[in-house]
Amino acid sequence: MKNTDPIIVTQLLKAPIKTVWKAITELEQMRQWYFPNIPDFRLEVSFETRFLVQNEGRDFTHIWKIKEVIPHKLIGYSWNFEEYSGEGYSTFELTEKSDVTELTLKSYVIEAFPADLPEFKRESGQAGWEYLIQKSLPDYLAKQNG
Repeated sequence: MKNTDPIIVTQLLKAPIKTVWKAITELEQMRQWYFPNIPDFRLEVSFETRFLVQNEGRDFTHIWKIKEVIPHKLIGYSWNFEEYSGEGYSTFELTEKSDVTELTLKSYVIEAFPADLPEFKRESGQAGWEYLIQKSLPDYLAKQNG
């Protein structure tokens, strides 16, 4: 499935931009709200990490490669899966708005993933990103500030 329109999820977060940046780029924080089994993560262009996520008996070995970093503003990385064809690209962009930070996630399909798996349907991707950006991350930040 390849769709030229990216999935876009925007969220206002009640935290300073530096706090949000750390939450989306520091390994220990990312494990709290994003993926608990990320083995390593460094803010370096060309850094690559891989980790296994299993769903309904299927393996999805995530492979992320950092492509762009603008500190406190934007991080972008490609992602694919060892077991399946296809490639995606996601950016996290931060904008400071007085006492809140706006996070805009954009997720693109660069090369089509298998159309026969529910995990690769657009609706599944949309729901996953909405959960992470609009629920998991804000809840994590609220606990940090509370």
